[in-house]
Amino acid sequence: MASATSPVSTLFHGAHPLKKLSPYLPKSLHLHSRTAILPFSSSFCLLRSSPLLNSRSPPTIAPACFLKLGPIKTSLSSAFDSLLILCTSVALSSALFLADVDSASAFVVTTPRKLQTDELATVRLFQENTPSVVYITNLAVRQDAFTLDVLEVPQGSGSGFVWDKEGHIVTNYHVIRGASDLRVTLADQSTYDAKIVGFDQDKDVAVLRVEAPKDKLRPIPIGISADLLVGQKVFAIGNPFGLDHTLTTGVISGLRREISSAATGRPIQDVIQTDAAINPGNSGGPLLDSSGNLIGINTAIYSPSGASSGVGFSIPVDTVNGIVDQLVRFGKVTRPILGIKFAPDQSVEQLGVSGVLVLDAPANGPAGKAGLLPTKRDSYGRLILGDIITSVNGKKVTNGSDLYRILDQCKVGDTVTVEVLRGDHKEKIPVVLEPKPDET
Repeated sequence: MASATSPVSTLFHGAHPLKKLSPYLPKSLHLHSRTAILPFSSSFCLLRSSPLLNSRSPPTIAPACFLKLGPIKTSLSSAFDSLLILCTSVALSSALFLADVDSASAFVVTTPRKLQTDELATVRLFQENTPSVVYITNLAVRQDAFTLDVLEVPQGSGSGFVWDKEGHIVTNYHVIRGASDLRVTLADQSTYDAKIVGFDQDKDVAVLRVEAPKDKLRPIPIGISADLLVGQKVFAIGNPFGLDHTLTTGVISGLRREISSAATGRPIQDVIQTDAAINPGNSGGPLLDSSGNLIGINTAIYSPSGASSGVGFSIPVDTVNGIVDQLVRFGKVTRPILGIKFAPDQSVEQLGVSGVLVLDAPANGPAGKAGLLPTKRDSYGRLILGDIITSVNGKKVTNGSDLYRILDQCKVGDTVTVEVLRGDHKEKIPVVLEPKPDET
């Protein structure tokens, strides 16, 4: 008796299964279906697509056991085919289980996202430095007008970064100015009360401290700003408009800029100018180079509208380093002063002279002790001009910024030679510099 064959056994073992299956397939599949045979564990699976799909449609997978391929001629052949199909199904299920993939996506091939080298570097920089950036909330005490209850109301926010494992956080002074309480939110969204260690109003730098576990504190890598070049890439991380951990990129647009401190008006020298977007809330955040090292603190923008206009300023890290060191060690920055009040630069220009006009020189201050004369009125009410400072230690002084710049290079206790224009002649007066009265 000739051995019986079935379409299923032909499907899995035939050399040319499509030809041998033809007598058993529905007529509609002979001409219109697109069929392919794929090897699987030395057997075959039938890959079939709907005849209604166009030629570009991806084929769908239909196990051979679900195809109605014609009558089974003998019970022995049917049993053998059923056993073979069962083994194949078990093997396929085992493969899916071991691969730990979802059944719906088992046959979906996803193409991995391809990033350029510079994009990968930017992503890596953001991921590595984000844990070092914090969100600072400035809380002020307000009394309700009706209930007289005292409430803490957020009056501002800004950014900062972790300086060391001891919990020191560096930010801008104007971020914390006027605060009754401060809260610092780390990258993992844990929030801690912060205490003010110290601040420098003249340079717009402040240091806070939080009592957080050391494993949650990741200090930011400190770089140098002395060798920066115009055109190199920079990255700013902060919390603009309260949106936590935002990255903006740009280049260094200029170096050795000068801006004035928002608190005291004292000039801040060697400021970095960048076109990286800096918005309200970015203040106090880090400016990084392409290696992920800190090169500055984002502090101000030039914008008539208050939003980023492509002109942002950062305090260089070389300036910040010395200030933070003094604040951490002593809680204050000891900066020398002459102990004078001087007239606006425009007033001196109207007199047709160049220099700094002394308006007041208290007798107990360095300038008063040295004999500098202030501006005053005589008994008839006529204005008598005081001394006009024209140079300090041989360095020309044309305005108040020049005077501050020279004093920043001096230390408390130094004796400087101040040249003044008194009346129609010049005099040189030695002055011993002293610290601010509130810093003694």
